[in-house]
Amino acid sequence: MSISPGVADGRAPASIALSAAETRRALFALGVGGFGIGTGEFVIMGLLPDAARDLHITIPQAGHLISIYALGVVIGAPLLAVLGARWARRSFLIGLMLVFALGNFISALAPGFGSMALARFATGFPHGTYFGVAALVAAGLVPAHRRARAVAMVLLGLTIATLVGVPVAAAIGQWLGWRSAFAIVGAIGLLTAYAVRRWVPYAPGDQRASPLRELGALRNKQVVLTLGIGAIGSGGIFTVFSYIKPTMTEMAHMPEALVPVVLALFGLGMVTGNLMGSRFADRNMERTIRYVLVWAAVVMGAFYLSANSPYLGPLNVLLIGTVVALAATLQTRLMDVAGDAQTLAAALNHSAFNIANALGAWLGGLAIDAGLGWSSTGWVGSLLALAGLAIHAWALADMRASGR
Repeated sequence: MSISPGVADGRAPASIALSAAETRRALFALGVGGFGIGTGEFVIMGLLPDAARDLHITIPQAGHLISIYALGVVIGAPLLAVLGARWARRSFLIGLMLVFALGNFISALAPGFGSMALARFATGFPHGTYFGVAALVAAGLVPAHRRARAVAMVLLGLTIATLVGVPVAAAIGQWLGWRSAFAIVGAIGLLTAYAVRRWVPYAPGDQRASPLRELGALRNKQVVLTLGIGAIGSGGIFTVFSYIKPTMTEMAHMPEALVPVVLALFGLGMVTGNLMGSRFADRNMERTIRYVLVWAAVVMGAFYLSANSPYLGPLNVLLIGTVVALAATLQTRLMDVAGDAQTLAAALNHSAFNIANALGAWLGGLAIDAGLGWSSTGWVGSLLALAGLAIHAWALADMRASGR
C-alpha cells in the first residue's frame, strides 16, 4: 500500500494506491462501523416498553433516551473532531469505535435511568465524528471521480442497519431481553475496531492541524450553507418517519402487525437512494443536490394525498426514504468547500442531520397538534425541502459572486 501525497495534510483527500480487493475490504470495514452505529441509534425505538418497564419509568420518559443520544451526537461531533484533528485517521477511527463499544456495553448494564441516560449521551459522542472521518478516509481510497460512491459505502452500513440490523437486534432483544441488543451493538463496535486496524491503510495525522484552524470551518460561508441544506432540507424525512406508525394505523387503517413492513420499505428506499444518489453526485454534485430536493418536495407533498391508502401510502414511504441520497452528496460537497478544516466540517454533517431529525419531528408534531391531521407531516416535509432548495440556490449564488 502506498499513499499519494496530500492524504495526510488535512486538505482534499488524495487517492491511496490499493488493489481493488484491498479497497473493497477497507470500505467494508468502514461500512461495518456505520452498520453498528445505525443499529445502536435506532434499536431502542423498538424496545422502549421493555426498557421503560425494567428501568421503572414511563414510555415517554424512556423516549428521552433517544433525544439524549442525539444530543450527544450534536455536541460530540464538533468537540471530538477538533480535539482529534492531528491524530492518524485510522487510529482515530479505532479510538472512536472503542468508545462507542464501551458506551453500548455500559448501556447494557446500566441499573437505572440516570446511568442509562449518561451512557446513551456518551455513546452518541463518537457518532458524527466517526462518519465524518470515515468519509474522508473512504474518499482518499478512490479516484476523485468516485468519491461520492466511496462515501456512500460508509453510509450504506447505516442504511442497511435500518433495513436489517434494527429489526434483528430488536427481535433478539425481545427474546433475550432488551439489554442484549446493546451488548450485540457493542460487539459490532469491537469488530469494527479490529477490521479497521486490519484493513484500513495507515496515514499519519496532520501535525499542522489545530483547534483554531478546524473551528475556522464555521467562518466559511459555504460550509455553513451546506450544513444548512442538510439540517433543513432533509428535515422532512424525519417529519414523516417520526409519525409513520400512527399515520398508517389511523389514516390507512393498516393492522399494527404490518407496520414493520412499512418501516422495511423505508429502509429499502434509504439503501436505494444512498447508492443511486452517490452515482449521480459523482457526475454532477450541485445538480444532484437540486434534483433530490425537488424530488423530496414532490414525494412528501404526495404523502399528504396517499397517507389514507394502505397501498399507495407504504409505496410513498419507500420513495421518501430515497431522499437520504442527500447524505453522501452533502458530505462530498463539504470536502470540496471546507479547505483546511476537513475533519470538523465532515463531522458536522452528521450533527446537521441530527438537527434535521429534531426539527422535522418537532414541526410535524406542531402541525398534528394544531389539528391538521397525521398526513400534514407530508406538506411540512415538502416545505422543508423547498427551504433547503432555497439555501442551495443561495450557496450557488455566493460561489458565483466570489468567482469560485
